[in-house]
Amino acid sequence: MSQTKGVKLDDTTQQRLAALGRIRDRSPHWLMCRAIETYLDREEKYEQEKREDMERWEQYQLTGVAVPHEQAAEWLENLAQGKVTACPG
Repeated sequence: MSQTKGVKLDDTTQQRLAALGRIRDRSPHWLMCRAIETYLDREEKYEQEKREDMERWEQYQLTGVAVPHEQAAEWLENLAQGKVTACPG
């Protein structure tokens, strides 16, 4: 179910939106929906990463267990060479 929401845009923003819509052969509505979805995806990912960071920090404070410098440096080198793509554990 979708609902209509109003957004007040200044004249310059409206003109830019209309111009981009013409170039892309898309409606201003379509562009606004994509922009909002992109923004939400990015910000939700940021908040998730922030939560994970806080959980790791709390775990470190409780246990004192950390990744040794040598292990982190080795992982970063492998990441730079494309040998790994994700952070271990």
